[in-house]
Amino acid sequence: MNIHFSGDLQGLEQGIEIICRELDIKQTEDGIPITVEQMTGPLMAACKKDSGVIRYQEKIHFFRALGLWLQEFEERNQFEISEEPQFKTNGVLVDCSRNAVMTVDGIYTLLRKMALMGLNIVMMYTEDTFTVEKYPYFGYMRGRYTEKELQACDEYAQHLGIEMIPCIQTLAHLTEALKWNYASKIRDTADILLADLDETYEFIEELLKAASRPFKSKRIHIGMDEAHQLGLGKYLEEHGYQKRFDIMNKHLHRVVSLAETLDLKPMIWSDMYFRLGSKSGNYYDLNVDIPEDVIESMPGNVQFVYWDYYHSDEEFYRTFLKKHKEFGSEPIFAGGVWTWNGIAPNYGKTIVTTNAALEACKKEGITEVFATMWGDNGAETHPFTGLAGLQLYAEHGYASEVSQEKLAKRFNFCTGGNWDDFVALNEFDETPGVSKDNLHESNPSKFLLWQDVLLGLYDENIRSLPLREHYANLALVLERAKDRNTSWSAIFSFYTQLAHVLSMKADIGIKLKDAFDQNDNHRLTDLKMELPILRDMVDDLRKLHRSLWFSTMKPFGWEIIDIRYGGILSRLETAEYRIDQWLNGEIDRFEELEVERLYHDAPWKMPEGALGRNSYHRIVTAGTFSG
Repeated sequence: MNIHFSGDLQGLEQGIEIICRELDIKQTEDGIPITVEQMTGPLMAACKKDSGVIRYQEKIHFFRALGLWLQEFEERNQFEISEEPQFKTNGVLVDCSRNAVMTVDGIYTLLRKMALMGLNIVMMYTEDTFTVEKYPYFGYMRGRYTEKELQACDEYAQHLGIEMIPCIQTLAHLTEALKWNYASKIRDTADILLADLDETYEFIEELLKAASRPFKSKRIHIGMDEAHQLGLGKYLEEHGYQKRFDIMNKHLHRVVSLAETLDLKPMIWSDMYFRLGSKSGNYYDLNVDIPEDVIESMPGNVQFVYWDYYHSDEEFYRTFLKKHKEFGSEPIFAGGVWTWNGIAPNYGKTIVTTNAALEACKKEGITEVFATMWGDNGAETHPFTGLAGLQLYAEHGYASEVSQEKLAKRFNFCTGGNWDDFVALNEFDETPGVSKDNLHESNPSKFLLWQDVLLGLYDENIRSLPLREHYANLALVLERAKDRNTSWSAIFSFYTQLAHVLSMKADIGIKLKDAFDQNDNHRLTDLKMELPILRDMVDDLRKLHRSLWFSTMKPFGWEIIDIRYGGILSRLETAEYRIDQWLNGEIDRFEELEVERLYHDAPWKMPEGALGRNSYHRIVTAGTFSG
């Protein structure tokens, strides 16, 4: 298609070039004329026969309107579409701090999709994955961004009307940064900085400078969430027990003061204030009591981010948004696109919680929202599998009510993906035995992939469930999806192979145990013959996963996933070896298969918020890797 733009184009030119290349559109003098008008009010995309009009207020509205115009023009040449933006800012946080750090080109791809969707903020969450020159061990071998890389991303985002906001930590969640000797003096506990120490604030000042310097935005997210052991490590030894409210407030004031000297406008996660005001330490305690004097002592120039990925009840969100407003500033809401459930996205929970949360935000007059895409415990799920969740955020951002038909069409236009096929990835974890929409965050695809076939720690949890058949059927669905989603063939190739692997691996441990208990050596022999086949299938899966990873992520961090695959491959070979020993009479006991299988009853989260049953090391062994 050839197009000719005229009108209010100042500041749009480079962004238009980027989007035209993305959509294979040429700008020519004899192209279809589109007049561009900047004015207050709703965005509009209209066409009468062979000439068009786009009206916009903010730059991001132009790119959404352009996408709407092109999408509609594919079907008809006479139309008028008007949309009223529901939020001032709406966007995404991408986790770049577990072990997956998105490349610059990967970020560019994300930004282009966001522009067409109409999303206008992005945060690349970096605990230690950015460069701080005074601290060479900060982010060492972790794929940290250079200042030039972040500057390039920020400029690209600016062309598209998207604000990049630095997002770091200045209290907790700093295990990887604090593990080196340079941090021994400023470390309170393994993941928390030592408050009330001058050297700590010298360190934080360097973080603030390095994190903010690449960006044009003056906003900065300084974290401060989940500091469960605040004041209970070295701080306790040096100061004795102090009220954690007091420690938190004093620390926040000092960090905010540092931010202000750099002309920065900070925001923090709000959970620590709610946890400290709850008798049970629960963030979402409806009976939370934050003392009035604490609220009055909070810095008045900080925005509080209410993060909640869990509730399906709109009224709960409305209640908690009101509680946040009592802090004296308008809260920002952060929901979740569930890319951290395991090895596949949880779209059931994503859709239910997003609809409830964003409806509540609209009714409570919240103007700023964003979706988080975390990578807990290995970043096994590629962030681009979450694009359908971002489209849901975008459609909520431009309509009082979301049309499912429009949502699916917009997703296809903005990303080249099929909505139903992306959402079908939910079936990896919403299996037989799992409640509708997987609201309890079951993760069978993760534990079935990684668990050991000889130890079978989860075998009693899935006994009698038809998982082999479930994954075999899912593989057929994804084979067809792969053909429909040519832009995302690497994602669907990987997940198709994963379904094939799980269809074979899901119950093989149960079968080995049953054959041994029944003294059926013929069956054990047959099962042993399946193990090399399964090993080859897993290695093919590893290679597909590797290809997908390196298409978008830096190489640092892949070693974690590689080692996990290596563990399966090695243990499958050992299983074959042990079965041979038993069948050949070389051993008189097969101890792994003798042990009675028990239901895996570890909690989802351990004390202090550490991962429990959803964690790789709790899946593959009843022992420990180090300790």
